[in-house]
Amino acid sequence: MPSSPALERFLADMEYPAQRDDLLREAARDGLPADDRAVLESLPEQSYSAAWHVRYRLARQSLAEALSPREPVTA
Repeated sequence: MPSSPALERFLADMEYPAQRDDLLREAARDGLPADDRAVLESLPEQSYSAAWHVRYRLARQSLAEALSPREPVTA
């Protein structure tokens, strides 16, 4: 899941440590686009020590989704 420039700026400017709820509150306050806020909402509820920690969790999530078996599409 590639991150947007707006999300990257937000993560770089955020104060850490931060809980997921802190990230969501500040994202809404900063006017982060809804797509980027949805990405943050998908994070596990935990404390994040730095921007790299958030990026790491997002990358793991994206990899898990990419490697999970897809259900067959029936017509």
